[in-house]
Amino acid sequence: MIHYQLEFDDFNQHLIHVTLRFLANPQQQLWLPTWIPGSYLIREFSKHIEQVRAFDEAGRQLQIDKTHKNRWQLFNIDHEFISLEYKVYAYDLSVRGSYVDQIRVYVNPTAICMGLTGQEHAPHELELFLPKALQHFSYAGALPSKSLVQGRFTLKAKNYAHLMDSPFELAVQDRFSFEAEGITHDFVLSGHHQANVQRLKQDIEKICRTEIQMFGSAPFEHYTFLTMVTGNLYGGLEHAESTSLICPREDLPKADEKAQPSKDYQRYLGLCSHEYFHSWLVKFIRPENYVEPNLHEEDYTSLLWIFEGFTSYYDDLILARSGVISSDAYLALLTEQINRYLQNPGRKVQSVSESSFDAWIKFYRPDENSNHAGTSYYNKGALVALCLDLGLRCQGSSLDELMRRLYANAQAGVQVHERTIFELCHALTGQNWIERLSSLIFSTDDLPLAELLAAFGVRYEIQTEKTLAFGAKVQEKPEGLLLQQVLRDSSAAQAGLSANDIVIALDGIRISQNLWQSKAKENRVLRCHAFRRDELMQFELNAQEYPLPTVRLRVEHQDKLMQWLDCKL
Repeated sequence: MIHYQLEFDDFNQHLIHVTLRFLANPQQQLWLPTWIPGSYLIREFSKHIEQVRAFDEAGRQLQIDKTHKNRWQLFNIDHEFISLEYKVYAYDLSVRGSYVDQIRVYVNPTAICMGLTGQEHAPHELELFLPKALQHFSYAGALPSKSLVQGRFTLKAKNYAHLMDSPFELAVQDRFSFEAEGITHDFVLSGHHQANVQRLKQDIEKICRTEIQMFGSAPFEHYTFLTMVTGNLYGGLEHAESTSLICPREDLPKADEKAQPSKDYQRYLGLCSHEYFHSWLVKFIRPENYVEPNLHEEDYTSLLWIFEGFTSYYDDLILARSGVISSDAYLALLTEQINRYLQNPGRKVQSVSESSFDAWIKFYRPDENSNHAGTSYYNKGALVALCLDLGLRCQGSSLDELMRRLYANAQAGVQVHERTIFELCHALTGQNWIERLSSLIFSTDDLPLAELLAAFGVRYEIQTEKTLAFGAKVQEKPEGLLLQQVLRDSSAAQAGLSANDIVIALDGIRISQNLWQSKAKENRVLRCHAFRRDELMQFELNAQEYPLPTVRLRVEHQDKLMQWLDCKL
């Protein structure tokens, strides 16, 4: 057994002391992942590792050298029992890293626990030692824990992959449990909040039950939701038997939460629905090369439009199907999704397949040019899923049925490759889907939303009531108007204005957002003063407004809509 001892005595300095004990192979190598599955960016977790030292059974210090950014070489010549000691700086309040202070201990083993080359399939055990000041903390996580002594917990994982996929939290927690389709679910909240826990339990149970029923079974025997409540942070990361979430406290249900959830609460429910759906699609149904992902470097796939896009389609749809939100509320969420797509000029530049492949260099590293140069595999992927679902339904099948086929294939050990969706669409309908799917996936053509939604009783109308003054997105600041984004070929761009410039005056008048909007309606050239960095510049700016396409969805045949949504309302 590979044994880790984690001590948190230096919690005020955000340090975890790790002691790793193992029987070493000759010339044993050790490593730490550079990225965490589900989040496609090189995170360089090893940058937080400090003071690595190795000792043999007699306590003699051994030579250990760092050979790569995330790998170490132990210089031993025999099968020896080794103790490896190191410290980890843990102050990442996100779902991808680890965090330690006086109010919370959160550990992603991916960022903390070194792996042993050649011994990844052995059982792994963690012992957690809390100092006296933290011994009132409770444990929560997917790995079952034993605590025979206060402040000490023992966790066991089947192998290194299982360990990496099992984050845990030690904190003061509020929690409840429920059963969905015979499976026990634990729900844990930490951080200051005044959530309506009974309402939360009611809604989450409906969501879980609906997703299990859709697939027919679940790929887990027990499931844990971990939520850290904060002022304004937001995010989630899926795991096979749990999910880690972080949300603003305003997103949790209030004591007087109405039957139709508020916009904020809908956002949180959508996050829970999204990460829970990943238990099937990502953690169990996977791209072929992610069965055993390469965690040393980027591991590319052009299929994230399936794994994140389809999940982003179902997360809101499941809220409607479960009865947590109304069909009208769902259509409002769908409208927002379509508007994000229509208002993104990069949809004409990059296909959703290319977006998936470029996730490593684009999605998690947005800049002022991102909306010009690319599309989101979440956003467009969700709308591709919508088109695919409605198209399959027109031919007597559905995306639900395709998902169940993917699940059955994964249960038989067959995972997803580039042609899988093409083959399943053909198998489900008897039709050749090459041309239709290629247009959705590999091209930058507009999606056939109007035609497909009309078949299910929803009229799709493009409107241009909103405009973008001078073709620039702005934010009012005390020092002036910050240009967040300048559209290519807009009057602002042609004048020479750029993102991050701060406009201070138009025609000698101090700038405000109202002035910016009103001046754009005047048919003339304006004198614009702006700061770029610390330099004052003057521009000749043509007044012009740019229409922002928005969509309106109108229900014309409620029965057809409900046939698609399969709502329980």
